[in-house]
Amino acid sequence: MTRIALEIIGWVGSGLVIVSLTLSRVLRFRILNLAGAALAVVYNVALAIWPFAVMNLVIAAIDVYWLRRLLSERHDPTAYSVVEVDPDDAYLAHVIDVHLDDIRQFQPSYAAPTGDSRRWAFLVQREAETVGAIVLRDVGLGNAVVELDYVTPRFRDFTPGEFVYRRSGVFQEHGVRRLVADPELASQAAYLRRMGFRDEAGAWIRDTATAV
Repeated sequence: MTRIALEIIGWVGSGLVIVSLTLSRVLRFRILNLAGAALAVVYNVALAIWPFAVMNLVIAAIDVYWLRRLLSERHDPTAYSVVEVDPDDAYLAHVIDVHLDDIRQFQPSYAAPTGDSRRWAFLVQREAETVGAIVLRDVGLGNAVVELDYVTPRFRDFTPGEFVYRRSGVFQEHGVRRLVADPELASQAAYLRRMGFRDEAGAWIRDTATAV
């Protein structure tokens, strides 16, 4: 391997590690960090810089461990829990307030829900961390509008909302047979399809008995 090629590998590896540290999404961070560490191993082994070669090898191994764990838990219902809360719950209000600017990138007119008997709210937890929130509004005749379906940036490469939709019993407990996505969620068509929604003349609909 020429010196120039080796230098390119070293700089690219360093660049990938630096970029990975700027990412909030945990999956993308691990992937780029692993790629950068692997290139750094090649560079340091070629130059016989053994302390840094070993260090980057360990970093790569740690990244592989977490990637395997994250990917194995991606659709694992035991890795996430769904907690129903009151629409005016103080913690839900805090979560929405902290992420409101981010929420409005997808739903520009979204406003925090007010507590009434026509709304239900659910938090998706990964261990003690809140990774998503879903708010529904009852519109009668077994229909409910999905007013909010939000995933925090760290877990946006995953689909934690699916654990709410998979638990169709949650909706049936409230007499909901059909979900209608808020019109502003239509921009997330690919996500809605993965969650089991279908496009009916511009309205995204999901029967609560539909499996994800």
